[in-house]
Amino acid sequence: MSPETARPFIDIHAPVSQALAAGRPVVALESTIITHGMPYPDNGAMAANVEKIISDGGAIPATIAVVGGRIKIGLSDGERESLAMTGDAMKLSRADLGFAVAQGRTGGTTVAATMIAAEMVGIKVFATGGIGGVHKGAEKSFDISADLDELARTPVIVVSAGAKAILDIEKTLEVLETRGVPVVGHGCETMPAFWSRQSPFRAPLTLYKPEEIAHFFRTRVALGLGGGMLVANPVPENHEIPAEEMAGYIEAAQKAAEALNVTGKAVTPFLLGKILELTGGRSLKTNIALVENNARLAAEIAKAL
Repeated sequence: MSPETARPFIDIHAPVSQALAAGRPVVALESTIITHGMPYPDNGAMAANVEKIISDGGAIPATIAVVGGRIKIGLSDGERESLAMTGDAMKLSRADLGFAVAQGRTGGTTVAATMIAAEMVGIKVFATGGIGGVHKGAEKSFDISADLDELARTPVIVVSAGAKAILDIEKTLEVLETRGVPVVGHGCETMPAFWSRQSPFRAPLTLYKPEEIAHFFRTRVALGLGGGMLVANPVPENHEIPAEEMAGYIEAAQKAAEALNVTGKAVTPFLLGKILELTGGRSLKTNIALVENNARLAAEIAKAL
């Protein structure tokens, strides 16, 4: 869909529409973290707080979702709370975004679907928790997130805490390199691992200031290189769970998923839920902290653009 033909299916929240028209900074937010990432009421409270952080940072938040078949670019407080309480929301990526619109369904947008919707209306910066990637055992299951291909094709800056640590980070980085996606460590030379500040893998590129990230993005656009950019932003040190500790929880969660034959889109929500249980709730607190941290950086990058 071109932006022109997509417009009849899109509702832009008034503050977002006004900011885009005036050229003010806007930051997109995904909604699977609301519909599939956290239990209610934590999900609603987290979403409201992240929007406030972006507003306090001088940008306009635009939480993206599909509600009753309408692509929502920005949600009212009531719409956001209603989405947080929805028990049967779809998990939407590129493959099923059009289906949800055509069938009048409600769903949370993944990284890929959020990038698509953001680009339709001209939003260039997007804050999330962690991107999808190559699942462990993908050499047999071929379970690779559509987020990686979307990063290669859609010109949006994605600010995350790296790939989710339940994934194969090394293979995820290899696929991103093959697809030509720049991966920038924000102030770090080692890739973060979602709940943990460090992984065993080097960040391909490193920049220290939001202005440098914005300049890099503008330069890529000017050169006609196309596609998006991944910014890996480590979780604040006082909120991290060390990688050595997380490894045991992740292994236990993956064994539980294999025993129950959990596959496809159900894998990530199952693993996150199991890890929440195994960590006694610590993983949720860290998840919230890293999303908030990414929102602050995304607002700074949007202002620099």
